[in-house]
Amino acid sequence: MFSKLSIAVASVLITLAAAIPNSPPPPVTPPSSPQCCNSVVSSTSAAASAVAALLGLDLTGLNVPVGLSCSPITVVGNNCGSTTVTCDAPEKEWGGLIAINCIPITL
Repeated sequence: MFSKLSIAVASVLITLAAAIPNSPPPPVTPPSSPQCCNSVVSSTSAAASAVAALLGLDLTGLNVPVGLSCSPITVVGNNCGSTTVTCDAPEKEWGGLIAINCIPITL
């Protein structure tokens, strides 16, 4: 009786182990959304925290550059009178108020 039970348990464990996906984590992609931002500040700054709080975003534990009051650059050579950066693509609901992980670029 004990041997039949142990074989059944072993079979179940092997089946479960085979069913668990063992895929690598997704690759880290660099920021890819060109933006024209009025300012770029640290995600730990009071300004970034205030805007994030208004949008319901939690920046706790992040230490990345954040663009404030941004608009997408859609034409190469666009004359951005402010700070030209490339950021992680902002979510539409953020309305251009904030963009995450912004790195300065030259167009």
